[in-house]
Amino acid sequence: MKNLYCSCGVSRRNFLSSLAGLGAATVLPTTANAQANSAVIGNRDKIDTHHHFFAPTLVAEMVSKKLAQKPALDWSVKNTIDDMDAAGTKTSILSATTPQVSFLDPAMAKKIARENNEYAAKVAGDHKGRFGSFAMLPMQNMDDALREIEYSMDVLKADGIGLLTSYGDKWLGHPSFAPVMEELNRRKAILYTHPTSANCCNNLLPDTPPTVVEYGTDTTRTIVNIVFSGTAAKCQDIKFIFSHAGGTLPFLTERLQKMPVIDKKLAERVPNGVMHELQRFYYDTAWASNGYALPSLLALVTKDKVLFGSDYPYRTSEDNIKGLLAYGFNQQDMNLITRGNAAKLMPRWNV
Repeated sequence: MKNLYCSCGVSRRNFLSSLAGLGAATVLPTTANAQANSAVIGNRDKIDTHHHFFAPTLVAEMVSKKLAQKPALDWSVKNTIDDMDAAGTKTSILSATTPQVSFLDPAMAKKIARENNEYAAKVAGDHKGRFGSFAMLPMQNMDDALREIEYSMDVLKADGIGLLTSYGDKWLGHPSFAPVMEELNRRKAILYTHPTSANCCNNLLPDTPPTVVEYGTDTTRTIVNIVFSGTAAKCQDIKFIFSHAGGTLPFLTERLQKMPVIDKKLAERVPNGVMHELQRFYYDTAWASNGYALPSLLALVTKDKVLFGSDYPYRTSEDNIKGLLAYGFNQQDMNLITRGNAAKLMPRWNV
């Protein structure tokens, strides 16, 4: 499976380098500029719940399989902190993006997932207060996945678990993943999901990478599967976070509401109703901090279900904050979305 993420923003480091040739007077901010930037950024205690990192051992495996591209190869803790500081982000919850360890055999997936999670914990330990993590699981083997939940959450103190929306052609409501869902429900854990492209749907449109259409669609597929498999109803204590404003979900809500009316078997799996499940989930703003996606999302859920997500290093944190402000959120709303909701989900960051 190819890692078809595109890098759609200029890194802060490259941006500053390009300015260097213009002279120091051009680069150094004036007091007025600094004040203006502060007004745009607002509060400086934001929590970013969609922020990627690349552990060295995982990158090495991706390089060996020719899956690594520039964002992964260029990632560093310093660049990450620079990006966070530019947007007033105090804490980022680190997560591994697609393909995670899905391209490895079970034994290697187990090994690299463990090393990845330990690396995230080390970065957090080296920079107190700046980083949390959503731990990655080796989903090829449920026993390995369950052991990694135990180690990551009990020993490494991860904030939750981060899974892909699908593995092969199985979405997260599939019966084979039930042991993981049951354990996360028992723990009342956070389950953050990141889209990928399922086997069924790679390279469907010439010259259009899966990031453009398939990622949003796969997010929607996994939400639908979680709801109509009965997983959501059985796992009321899992705190689900879905990326990119839920993909195409807000546009399809009416269709989903009609499904249990048409199919009584589905109605039995959604005893609390479709809207109960959709409206208890959390959704982040990565690639959705704009006037196209936000109105649809906010027609589905209240603002207390929306989390700030940057998708760094594929977008800058500052770019996302400016998008939220341009949409028209007031400072109270901004504080809720960029900090309050996440701090309630993860009380240890409510300091």
